[in-house]
Amino acid sequence: MSKVIPLADRRPASGADDARLAFVREAAFGAAPPAAAPADGLGRLLHDLRISVTDRCNFRCVYCMPKDVFGRDYPFLPHADLLTFEEIARVAARFVELGVRKIRLTGGEPLLRRNVERLVELLAGIAPDLDITLTTNGSLLARKARDLAAAGLKRVTVSLDSLDDATFRAINDADFPVAKVLEGIDAAAAAGLAPVKVNAVIKRGVNESSIVPLARRFRGTGHIVRFIEYMDVGATNGWRMDDVVPAAEIVATLGREFPAAPVEKNYQGEVAERWRYLDGGGEFGVIASVTQAFCRDCTRARLSTDGKVYTCLFATDGWDLRTLLREGASDGQLRSAIAAIWRQRSDRYSEIRTAETAKERKVEMSFIGG
Repeated sequence: MSKVIPLADRRPASGADDARLAFVREAAFGAAPPAAAPADGLGRLLHDLRISVTDRCNFRCVYCMPKDVFGRDYPFLPHADLLTFEEIARVAARFVELGVRKIRLTGGEPLLRRNVERLVELLAGIAPDLDITLTTNGSLLARKARDLAAAGLKRVTVSLDSLDDATFRAINDADFPVAKVLEGIDAAAAAGLAPVKVNAVIKRGVNESSIVPLARRFRGTGHIVRFIEYMDVGATNGWRMDDVVPAAEIVATLGREFPAAPVEKNYQGEVAERWRYLDGGGEFGVIASVTQAFCRDCTRARLSTDGKVYTCLFATDGWDLRTLLREGASDGQLRSAIAAIWRQRSDRYSEIRTAETAKERKVEMSFIGG
């Protein structure tokens, strides 16, 4: 039997929900639209928007949607609660007006959302220089890659935690084979969605032996593997610090096989620390949210499946934009609300993480994307 979470408790709730909605309404209806891109309380500007298009996934990865919680009876959102593609595009356009230059579609598994190519097309029409990407588990990518590219998607990131089939099937807990994910990566590259980024979450005692094989498999292909420290997102994955394989250990492990040197970030706010192989075989990255916090450069906002803005991956509460949308707010009013949400932001969870804060109930990663 799965541990069924009542619908009202699926996301962190607080007595401040009404106050948060009142704040958003006042910002929207009581102020003129901002004339300039806002900075948050720590001087960080908006650059990235992550949009979760569905809370559903066909995998049950142990670090994200463990089957004993997200079981057969789990109450996923009804379709009417999801933002429509047109609503998502309206909100995204306001974020772009406030400085966003990169949009990533996430989930859940975003390719489960029917006709998601239509959303890509709408987003691509917002601005010609907008970088539109998507993170997927790769299970449906082979059949979707060509249509996604035609709609305007620029690149994909594929989650692949091991090349060992038994290990990978155990992690995804859906008996899904590695070969099908690799087929999706090849299809994405053939469709022009390259270079493909391959994300691997490394958990002690589970898949640290997969680090070198993953690097070896994608060296020289142009694709980039990024190794991610196991994080304390949500409240269902049973996170412990002992399960974290530090980024420094990952880099040292790879360096013994493939000498590498650090590379400058592509832009301020990029979360991956980049390393280039000295023999010209390409590069890999490490994302060290636990051991090397990068909060001071964080430029990301997240839009959840049901239209709430979250200003941190480890947030406990969001800011409701769906209500504004469905109450008839104008584009300028939506922009004012988003600007006000960003200005009050002071999140730096990874910098202040403790064993106690790690136990706090936070929004699930499957609901707002990684």
